[in-house]
Amino acid sequence: MALVGLVSRSSNISLLPAATVFFIIIPFLTLMINADKMIANNVADFGAKGDGKSDASRAFLRAWAASCNSMEPSTVYVPHKNKYLLNQTVFQGPCKNSRLTFRIDGTLIAPDYKKMGSSVENWLMFDMVQGLSIIGGLLDGKGSSLYAYKATKQGCPKGPTSLAFFSSKNIQVQNLTSINAKLFHIIVNKCQNVILQGIKIRAPQDSPNTEGIHIQNSLNVRVLNTSIKTGDDCISIGPDIQNLWVQRIACGPGHGISIENLGKDHEEEGVQNVMVKNVVFTGTQNGLRIISWRRPSNGFVRGVVFKQVVMNNVQNPILIDQNYCPPSNEEGCLIGQNSGIQISRVTFANIKGTSTTQVAMKFDCSKTSPCNGINVENIMLTYRQQHQQLAAAKSFCQNAHGFARGSVLPPSCL
Repeated sequence: MALVGLVSRSSNISLLPAATVFFIIIPFLTLMINADKMIANNVADFGAKGDGKSDASRAFLRAWAASCNSMEPSTVYVPHKNKYLLNQTVFQGPCKNSRLTFRIDGTLIAPDYKKMGSSVENWLMFDMVQGLSIIGGLLDGKGSSLYAYKATKQGCPKGPTSLAFFSSKNIQVQNLTSINAKLFHIIVNKCQNVILQGIKIRAPQDSPNTEGIHIQNSLNVRVLNTSIKTGDDCISIGPDIQNLWVQRIACGPGHGISIENLGKDHEEEGVQNVMVKNVVFTGTQNGLRIISWRRPSNGFVRGVVFKQVVMNNVQNPILIDQNYCPPSNEEGCLIGQNSGIQISRVTFANIKGTSTTQVAMKFDCSKTSPCNGINVENIMLTYRQQHQQLAAAKSFCQNAHGFARGSVLPPSCL
């Protein structure tokens, strides 16, 4: 199951100028096994009741243990049309084989937040697993009651992420649907060689902190053919990312695609070699965004390309903000501090559509660590006013340096 042509984290990658950044193409991770040789562990055979009411967590873990301990390729199977209630469940590795499949033909249901407890961070978690394919299924995070509680109360529990991968390698998730997560829908953290494909994510527009897919501390990740409608970022990208490919994404409602939360720590790994292409944003708060905290840091963002993007009534289509400071953590952003994140070699190309604010392209960079090598190319963004008439959009630059190519509207301020 070796992946040919991948670059290890310790490799010395030489980055070219932003317009010609070379991206590692990750081969499609195939974990399909000959059915005649596959050991199938049906969760029903281990005592799981598909009535949506009985706790099936232990039965799922017994089925997982049987597959994980098998020396042969093995499958955990969730039967068709059944609904299984699962409490917090950790599918722990390492396993004795690296050809594991989790085939979900039914629905997995989370308990109400009151029954899960405030200390639970992840509902379904795969930890230290190598060679796993999750195919199909519906995850129902049952977050509606928590959304309502957060809207009226202070000090509410954060709620758990629906599906989390930690310290794992060679992971494929295909044709999975996640609805109403209590917090994030999917997290990829400290992983290598991950493909998320054909994912569908749904949560109400006003659902708090329900990020679609969050990726951090990971190497060689692809997100393909995915539709996300949620209350926070469709895709968020944290520190320590190398070789990320995002393509054919429909986002909206939501907060866009963000490289974010950079500079929270002074010692921080950077973000490099990121490609985001063929994306449609509809009615989102942001489109393409890079944000860092207003505080010292040795982190960086470099070698990022955003291209072939359509903006349909997006509030902030193109945004770099190095003066971010969340109201809930003002002590981390003192007066007079500047972001230390070095942002360089970032390209925005072939982007068109409408902005619901007049400043459609904004580069608000750090005084002490200006943005360099910002390339805008073939941009066509107009300002759609409240009465639906189109008007000229504007761009804003502060401590940002770069160049424009082709036709660029609004006119570039770089």
